[in-house]
Amino acid sequence: MSQKVLVVDDEQSIVTLLKYNLEQAGYIVEVAYDGEEALEKVHATNPELIVLDVMLPQKDGIEVCKSIRTEKNLVPILMLTAKDDEFDRVLGLELGADDYMTKPFSPREVVARVKAILRRSAIVNEAVPVENDEDDIIIGSIRIRPEYFEVYKDDELLELTPKEFELLLYLIERQGRVITREHMLNSVWNYEFAGDSRIVDVHISHLRDKLEENPKQPKLIKTVRGLGYKLDRPKV
Repeated sequence: MSQKVLVVDDEQSIVTLLKYNLEQAGYIVEVAYDGEEALEKVHATNPELIVLDVMLPQKDGIEVCKSIRTEKNLVPILMLTAKDDEFDRVLGLELGADDYMTKPFSPREVVARVKAILRRSAIVNEAVPVENDEDDIIIGSIRIRPEYFEVYKDDELLELTPKEFELLLYLIERQGRVITREHMLNSVWNYEFAGDSRIVDVHISHLRDKLEENPKQPKLIKTVRGLGYKLDRPKV
């Protein structure tokens, strides 16, 4: 069954371009041109993913994202923003956007990003919890199942965004090593947010909120003052 994507932008040319390319890739596409219409379409059509512009009339993309997440709706959100809107990018991620793309962009790149996000989302939604296997990563009360994009804390499945999961795996692969914000930014975000290390701090904060017993006194993901972060090795 074809997956449904909601495209929200107030520029007719962008909507038309994205709608055409996404439909060519096999998606059903709904469209909206302002924030109020976007929320109505979310409720009416229940899309599997939303491509959401930051600058919108009625309600901007940040407000739309906040409203969706306040309703506990975890639909993946790919936000579009002008290249210099760093504040909006950080705020959007804090409110629960899954990923960002800056304008101008290639329609093919948007389609590729949509496919990647939906692929990860499908793995998370369809995976069935099983007993620990040899591919699981155990760190204290945390169990990570890379093959299924799942993370458990005390056997409770956590809700991580794709980028949070990707960042966690990046830290796990480098357990015990101090990783600078710049290295994380370049490796996990592929230079897309070059120079804006706040993006890393936002995601680290989200991971701590979900993984740590006390996020203000983290025992798993440590801050190394003046350098960056490290994920501590499991205590024996």
